[in-house]
Amino acid sequence: MMESIASVINSIWGVFRSIGLNDIVDIFLLSLLIFHGIKLIRETRAQQLTKGILILILCYLLAVVFNLQTIRFILKICFQWGFIALIILFQPELRRVLEKVGRANILGLSGILAPETDEDTAHWSKAIDAVCEAAANLSATKTGALIILERKTKLGEQIATGTILNCEPSPQVFGNIFFPNTPLHDGAVIIRNGTILAAGCFLPRPQKDELINKQLGSRHRAAIGMSENSDAIVVVVSEETGNISVAENGELTRGFSKDSLKKLLSNRLLPEKDQNSTRETSLAGRVFSKWKK
Repeated sequence: MMESIASVINSIWGVFRSIGLNDIVDIFLLSLLIFHGIKLIRETRAQQLTKGILILILCYLLAVVFNLQTIRFILKICFQWGFIALIILFQPELRRVLEKVGRANILGLSGILAPETDEDTAHWSKAIDAVCEAAANLSATKTGALIILERKTKLGEQIATGTILNCEPSPQVFGNIFFPNTPLHDGAVIIRNGTILAAGCFLPRPQKDELINKQLGSRHRAAIGMSENSDAIVVVVSEETGNISVAENGELTRGFSKDSLKKLLSNRLLPEKDQNSTRETSLAGRVFSKWKK
């Protein structure tokens, strides 16, 4: 008995001794892929499909153990075409993964290939101020609004469904667009590079529509769907409560004020150096004012 235990321990130790650096990297990358795969399919339709696939694999193993030739033959044919079926079934999730990979900032290359200019920063700064001011005004009057701030993912498909405006954002423009019973008030406004590019745009439905709170209206659902399909920041003003919400990466955060909304949008849309310079300027101003006193 002791010899068997010692043999098992020696075998396990031999496996660990044979592990090299490339094996550790291989295991780490595989674990990372499995983790993100589970995170991706969690709370989506893909979760139910994954359970079904696991059940089919279990049935195949049982058919092999009990020598059930017919079931084994049928399941074997199903698995032969399974790769193509997986691509079809998981198409929305695979698309989201590839879009996230395309948006990834690998070693800062995206900033090198398309650097932010001072003019772009100025446009975004003005747009953020206008959006926050308009959101506060619309919230006070309980006027529904849906504003999309485009980032790296271009929203050409959604822009094509709306009306091209190509104008500078301002609280007055947003007030006219979202005024009740106007032609464009039901759709979304899309802002690109600090400019209102289109209004009255239609947005995609969310992937996990059935899991969203039933109390949320069509605007909030559209905002979640848009944030699932892109890296855009979506600002929503509720028509029922006047609450300001923000959708990002498929998640909806509610209860924003004008100041907290401005802080969030500045962190997401303005370059880090611009934010740092703003902080340094304000700090220098406070020091100067104290010294002057």
